[in-house]
Amino acid sequence: MATKIRLNTSQKQVIRFKRKRRILSRIEGNQERPRLSIFRSNRNLFVQLVDDLKGHTLVSASTLEEEMSGKVKNTIDGAKTLGGLIAKRALAKNISKIVFDRSGYLYHGRIKALADAAREAGLKF
Repeated sequence: MATKIRLNTSQKQVIRFKRKRRILSRIEGNQERPRLSIFRSNRNLFVQLVDDLKGHTLVSASTLEEEMSGKVKNTIDGAKTLGGLIAKRALAKNISKIVFDRSGYLYHGRIKALADAAREAGLKF
């Protein structure tokens, strides 16, 4: 299934979208193992646990929340804090095993820091 790409989309984004589509063809989140989806903007990070079978978001967190106010936002330290926060919320809902979806971003920098912090806080993937 081809996705429509706007004319003003940069080549870098087009490559990421192709990589994202290829990744999503292989992974799927369900109630027992939801998908940890990441979106990275220039200023903030957004993370959510998604049950793809029902199409529901089970847990979400972002750097825009009040718990993150005053802390570093879109840096590696902010990603570590956000990874710990999403893991804490997931464990509160009895979710310990997840499927990691990097959304086409390279596993480096903020994405890697977020994943490592979530693992240290108790999530298994």
